[in-house]
Amino acid sequence: MRVYHGSSQLVTVPMFGVGKPTNDYGPGFYCTQDLELAKEWACAEDRDGFANQYRLDMDGLACLDLGGEDWHILNWLAVLLENRVFDLSYPVAVQGKKFILDRFLPPYKDFDVVIGYRADDSYFSFARAFLSNTIPLEQLSLAMRLGKLGTQVVLRSPRAFEAIWKECSYPAPASIYHVRRVARDRKAREDFRGIQEETPLTVGCYLLDIIREDWNNEDPRLR
Repeated sequence: MRVYHGSSQLVTVPMFGVGKPTNDYGPGFYCTQDLELAKEWACAEDRDGFANQYRLDMDGLACLDLGGEDWHILNWLAVLLENRVFDLSYPVAVQGKKFILDRFLPPYKDFDVVIGYRADDSYFSFARAFLSNTIPLEQLSLAMRLGKLGTQVVLRSPRAFEAIWKECSYPAPASIYHVRRVARDRKAREDFRGIQEETPLTVGCYLLDIIREDWNNEDPRLR
């Protein structure tokens, strides 16, 4: 698999154990299979950066693809809840976090590589809205496909870090790619507002409904 890591600097040898514990999937090396997306991620702070290109040998690696048919949006949200910092000032958010972690957290720590959505600013705001019970599950699922904000490939284990090597790097000028990143995020938010305005508040399953009805991973409404 060819992957790209967007960064403000050249990364010749990815180092195990260096990533932030509050990233989407915990500490790890975060990549994408999309070169242009990696360049956008490299310019998150409106500074020039680099898209570092690598070859990842997946042979023998255990891979969890959260976009696969065996998994659903609440599995992704559970992983996010375990690692990212959410505002839990609402009682429903406190109870909802515990319920989602208890019922839907996949064993992602057992895998060498995890593939799933990247919680950019807009994605994170959509997840936060669901957790505060202001949007239903159906809108959250739609939101994840808005703006094509990206899927990431995350190396989590020492074995995965042994299976990656650098091929080259590409410059990512902020004058181009930071502008694209902001525009992509803005479009996702605008599209999401359009969905909210068109959908009656009585339509869909909210977090409180899911808790009260005691959903689990086998619920057909999750497929």
